Amino acid sequence: MELHHLRYLVAVAEEGSFTRAAAREHVAQPAVSTAVRQLERELGVELLERGRRGVRPTEAGRAVLAHAQTALAAVAQARQVADDLAGLLRGRVVVGMVVGCTSDVLAQLLADFSRRHPAIDVALIEGTSAALLDDLRDGALDLAWVGRATPPPEGIETAVLYEEEQVAVVAADRAGGERGALPVTDLAGRRLIALPRGTGGRAALDEACARAGVTADVAFEATGPHMVLRLAAQGLGTGLVPESVGAAFGGVRALSLKPPVRSRIELAWRAGGPSSPAGQVLLAVARDHVARAAS
Repeated sequence: MELHHLRYLVAVAEEGSFTRAAAREHVAQPAVSTAVRQLERELGVELLERGRRGVRPTEAGRAVLAHAQTALAAVAQARQVADDLAGLLRGRVVVGMVVGCTSDVLAQLLADFSRRHPAIDVALIEGTSAALLDDLRDGALDLAWVGRATPPPEGIETAVLYEEEQVAVVAADRAGGERGALPVTDLAGRRLIALPRGTGGRAALDEACARAGVTADVAFEATGPHMVLRLAAQGLGTGLVPESVGAAFGGVRALSLKPPVRSRIELAWRAGGPSSPAGQVLLAVARDHVARAAS
């Protein structure tokens, strides 16, 4: 009798279907059917009734099922004890990342986390800050890296992960005598190329224009800063990108803004912290990075 035979039996009984059990166990359906038949031959009894309306345990199946569930729970507990003794935490965390995020801070943080906890899988989901905060509040995300210009919604806590100055970029062959700093008020008379609403760069632009009493004419919205740079290099307008990105791209001239415009990326989590142990550990590592960056 093999452990996966018991696991497949429990899955079929709980799902009422070999197809759904196979999907739950991430295996092909024939593998589940074969395992259950082998278990029935080994025990010498029929464990499942297979009918047009689905699958359900026989009387013998119900008796075996109770012991199978107990055995699987015991194995899970033993694995957890072994992991605890080895200092190994298992699980999966889902992290949201605002579109247009170009900093190495997040990559460094996740690399540090993976070195400490190699058995935890990490999934990265990209989206606008507004969408990520909704998913975070609904429990679809454990943590999120967002760009905002307004206070976080109720039930969400944040900490600044990093800040970066934004620059205006114009096509190098059309820049003329433009050098030095560009007043934010001058953006009102330009066709602008910017990231979509809900990103850190766009929030910084809108906030700066509002403070200056001008309205930004965003003619092109691009999903990432590198596309902003490419459009600006074609002479389609003045782009707004992080300084580190603008300085390294050929074909454009970067102009600082006056007063300086800074975008910020914040670490966001549900009040009370993530519900999973893996998410709680990631939050602890992330907050440690935030503390070190602030010191």
